[in-house]
Amino acid sequence: MTAYRLKSIDEQEKIHLQAWANQQVQATKKRGKRDVPVFDTFGKFFNKKKLEETVLGVKEEIPKFVNS
Repeated sequence: MTAYRLKSIDEQEKIHLQAWANQQVQATKKRGKRDVPVFDTFGKFFNKKKLEETVLGVKEEIPKFVNS
C-alpha cells in the first residue's frame, strides 16, 4: 500500500509539473506596446543537451576571461 501511495505522489508531481510548464510556455512580457512570448523557441524553454550532460557528468568548459 505504501508503494501505491508513493507512486500516486509521483503522478501528482508530474501533473503539477505539466501545469507549471504550460504556464511558463504561455508567459509573455511587454516589448513596447506588444506582448511577446518569454520563450520564443522550445530550445530556450527546455535545454535537453544541457540536462543530459549534467546527468552524464560531462564537465562544462570554464569560460576564459579576457583581461581588460
